Amino acid sequence: MHKAKKKFGQNFLVDENIIGDIIAAIRPEQDDNLVEIGPGLGALTRPLLKKLKHLHVVEIDRDIIARLENDYPQDIPDPKLIIHAGDALKFDLATLAAPLRIVGNLPYNISSPLLFYFAEYAERITDMHFMLQNEVVERMVADHSTPAYGRLSVMLQYRFYMEKLLDVPPESFRPAPKVNSAIVRMIPLPADKIIVKNEKLFGEIVGTAFGQRRKTLRNTLRSFLNEDEFAQIDINPQLRAENLSVAAFAKIAAYVDKRGSMLPAA
Repeated sequence: MHKAKKKFGQNFLVDENIIGDIIAAIRPEQDDNLVEIGPGLGALTRPLLKKLKHLHVVEIDRDIIARLENDYPQDIPDPKLIIHAGDALKFDLATLAAPLRIVGNLPYNISSPLLFYFAEYAERITDMHFMLQNEVVERMVADHSTPAYGRLSVMLQYRFYMEKLLDVPPESFRPAPKVNSAIVRMIPLPADKIIVKNEKLFGEIVGTAFGQRRKTLRNTLRSFLNEDEFAQIDINPQLRAENLSVAAFAKIAAYVDKRGSMLPAA
């Protein structure tokens, strides 16, 4: 019996009803180029393999890799399960044929870095379905001017359509985590729907604004805009970052980018 390893943030899904609901939400087709991040003990791997011609899995735990290799030998021509040993944060998705579909029960301790990493490959991805801590999912899909809205919300919403699909209680796992979980669907927006042009600048503005989220934009974004410029683009400097929509952040970034300087005009 494999013992869950805390360093890898392992909690193994065991609830067959939830597993069935997740597979139904993913709707795998036999020719899909599907990648599972962290297959663990195979809760999703086995039912996915029943639907797919091939399945790629990325796993860092050597003990689990050994189990997978025993169950699905790799030294045969055209194996149905293709195992990629290593850290998902270092796995080059560009080595796999696009379009990709990605699924996984992501380690909660590195979920945000993984989400931003996968976002870098958005153009190669059809959709993503992830199990995450419910609090993280709520932040991902939050509307502006709500408590959960923050940097994560903005930096994902400008690139993805996102939808919370399922709540997953702690007792669905072994060992049971101390938090509630949820399933989220992420679909990359088409290029013509992405309202951000300078992504680096946009990220700097969003990060700066939320870096001191209780302060007003007049204070947090003073290195980007002066008082007159806030008025020019019809942004109230008395607002806080949490009050700005994704479109409003995009408007600020577009103005600063067009002006060609990160310093406010004299």
